[in-house]
Amino acid sequence: MEEACEIARLPEELVSAALARTSPRDACRAAAVSPAFRDAADSDAVWARFLPPGGLPPLADGELAGPAPPSSKKELFLRLSAGPALLQDRLVIRPISNQLMVVWAQSMWLDRETSAKCYMLSARNLFIVWGDTPQYWTWIPLDDSRFSEGAQLMHVCWFEIRGKIHSKMLSQDTTYAAYMVFRTTDNFYGLDFPVQEASISAGATNTTRKVCLQGNDDDDGKGGVPENYRPMVPFPRLRLRRRNRRVVSHEENVTLPQQRADGWMELELGEFLNEGADDGEVSISLMETKGGNWKSGLIVQGIEIRRKKSG
Repeated sequence: MEEACEIARLPEELVSAALARTSPRDACRAAAVSPAFRDAADSDAVWARFLPPGGLPPLADGELAGPAPPSSKKELFLRLSAGPALLQDRLVIRPISNQLMVVWAQSMWLDRETSAKCYMLSARNLFIVWGDTPQYWTWIPLDDSRFSEGAQLMHVCWFEIRGKIHSKMLSQDTTYAAYMVFRTTDNFYGLDFPVQEASISAGATNTTRKVCLQGNDDDDGKGGVPENYRPMVPFPRLRLRRRNRRVVSHEENVTLPQQRADGWMELELGEFLNEGADDGEVSISLMETKGGNWKSGLIVQGIEIRRKKSG
């Protein structure tokens, strides 16, 4: 009790200065120590240090409205770390109906542990080979995403998706990982073999890894497509690997997708350190162009770039 009284005598400015050098989680814990600590831990002086230096990128109109706009720096941080907010950076496209439509291209949020800036590039913000050819790719509405639409793979044998983000948009001295966020249709095929190649280029560093969009989690554990499946559009040279025939095992050191809490799948494409000194771009790609096998049934929401957690 005596120690608590001594703590209460410390100037709030001193306590705030000390808490500002910790982390958002530590500041929230400190608020439970005493009323004096709570006042300091909830102050704008502390939470301003946890918000990105240089301010936030412009958010889309109404993204922080909610029941009421944030009334403090802490409330702003908690709202931005609770989920993605759409950015004003947007694309204006002209659909087949010849009417203009605005599509939000990016979203961002803050990592709750470190306050690192995280982003998702929507499918519309990616370069998809043949993405504007309905025979190969089509655009469909998404009801369970911050983005209004995603890209659905119809039939391609040249599979290539690329994205990029400016390094200055990311937090300095932070290790990031990039993830393809996707799901598959009931009649998908060709996503397991050959495996895909993912690469990330950041500054002078280039990394490449083997990945596979299809994991080992289908109902019979073998992958492939159902025996009775027939593609909607016939291709004379289309060869499907059926489940009751030869099974191609995944190679060693191939990254497989994981289930997300939001119901989508994610596939880690690689990681990189954003040192912040380079005024350049981070380039991300996922491709399979050598096998000549036809692929179908992939639905792309976007590429997510978030802090790589250790362990």
